[in-house]
Amino acid sequence: MTTLSLRIGLLVGLVSTRSITAHAQSAPSQDPRVATGTTPSLDVAPAVQPLSPVATEARQAEAPFQLNPATRFWAVRASVELGTLAVLFHTIQLSQTGSTIDYLRDGGQGNLALFARLSAELELAHRHNFVFLYQPIDLRTQVRLNRDLLINNVNFARGTGLDLRYGFDFYRFSYTYDFFADPNQELSVGLTLQIRNAVITFTSTDGANRILNSNVGLVPALKARGRYTFRSGAFLGFEVDGIYANMPGLNGSDIPVEGLIVDGSLRAGIKLWGPTELFVNLRYLGGGSRGVGRDPMPPSDGYVNNWFHTMAVSLGASVR
Repeated sequence: MTTLSLRIGLLVGLVSTRSITAHAQSAPSQDPRVATGTTPSLDVAPAVQPLSPVATEARQAEAPFQLNPATRFWAVRASVELGTLAVLFHTIQLSQTGSTIDYLRDGGQGNLALFARLSAELELAHRHNFVFLYQPIDLRTQVRLNRDLLINNVNFARGTGLDLRYGFDFYRFSYTYDFFADPNQELSVGLTLQIRNAVITFTSTDGANRILNSNVGLVPALKARGRYTFRSGAFLGFEVDGIYANMPGLNGSDIPVEGLIVDGSLRAGIKLWGPTELFVNLRYLGGGSRGVGRDPMPPSDGYVNNWFHTMAVSLGASVR
C-alpha cells in the first residue's frame, strides 16, 4: 500500500511539472526587457514633414488673393460707379435782367441721365487717406421754347428750337484722417479741393444765336466719411463733401460770390472674392452760385444765379 501511494505521488508530480513548463514556454513575455534583454526607449513624436511644392501651391490657391496685406505700410484702392441721375431742381439766370430758366420746364432735363464716377485712393499707415475723384456731368437736351427767354441780354423768341448743354465735370483731391486703425471700421474727416470745369451753352437750331458761359475754378470743401463692415462681409457706409461760402477766399475766389456744393451718399455692399466688393449707392449731388464773375464778356454783365439739385442711384464695384 505504501509502495503504491508513493508511485502515484511521483506520477502526479511529474505531470504537474511538465504542464507548468509548457505554459511558460507558450505564454508571451509582458516585459520587452525579458525578451530582448534591453531597456525600452522613451516614445518620440514623429517629425513633421514639410509640404511638397505641389501641396504648397494647392494651399496658396485656396487662400483668397490680398491686394493690401494688413502688415504693409501702404494700401491702394479703386472704385467705379455706373447708374442714373435725376434732376430734382435746376434754375439759372444769366445777366441781372435775364430770364430765370427752369431746366425742367424750359430746358428738357426731365429725363434720366447717365451717371458715372471713378476714384482711386492711397492709404498710408492705416490712417492717412489720399483720394482722387473724377465726376463727369454732361446734360444735353433739345427743346422748342414755349415762351420768350432773355439770356445774357440776347432774346430767344417763343417757338425757337434750342440746343442746351449743361456740363459740370469736376476733379477732386481729398485728404482724410481715419480715427480707427481697424480695417473693418472707419470714421475719417479731412479737406477737399475741387476743380470745376463748367460749360453752359444755349444755341438756336438755326444757328442765329448762341450763348456760351464757361469757366474753370477751384473750390475748397470739407470731407467726412465712415464705414462699418460686418463679419459676414456686408458693409454700410456714408460719405459727404461740402461747403457753403459767401465771402472771398472761402469760396475759392477773390470776388464776393455766394457758393454751395454738397455731395453726400449712403452705401451698402458685400465683399466678394479676395479684394473685390459690390455695392449700391444713393447720392445727392447739388449746389450753386450767385454773383458777378470777373471780366464779363459783352453783352453779358457777368451775373450768374445757378442752383442745381440731383439724385443718383448707382451700382459700383471696388478693389481694396
